[in-house]
Amino acid sequence: MEKEVVISIRGMQKYEGTPPDVVELVTEGRLAREGESYTLSYQESEITGLGGTLTTIQVEGEQVTLMRVGEYNSQMVFQEGRRHLSMYNTPYGAMTIGVNTRHLLAQLTDQGGDIEVDYAIEVDHAMTGRSIFRINVKEAQGGTRSLKQ
Repeated sequence: MEKEVVISIRGMQKYEGTPPDVVELVTEGRLAREGESYTLSYQESEITGLGGTLTTIQVEGEQVTLMRVGEYNSQMVFQEGRRHLSMYNTPYGAMTIGVNTRHLLAQLTDQGGDIEVDYAIEVDHAMTGRSIFRINVKEAQGGTRSLKQ
């Protein structure tokens, strides 16, 4: 199953000593199901500072993996109560970051659903900030038809 969807994203990043940075985006994307796992993909916008980047979110049981391919390549794995090391590539070089997931909710069906992740990022074993993103997925108008690749 694969279909066109409308994706609403609200992300908030908090860094020590600065006000929260909030980004909201509504974009078109694709939702695909293979077995029990779902894959959500969309093109980032200039609004997020990641224009030209393809973001893919895989939901498999209690684990969510976020992958970005473009000028900034990264992969982050989220599992509630777990810490994962991730590589983050930038034009200035690659670095390893720790991702500590505080809360994870991923409820997707063939009709859409919600993903919510609250996590802390550490660089060189020091917490650098906290991020929360909420994603709502809805079928696009006429989204009941399956897409062929």
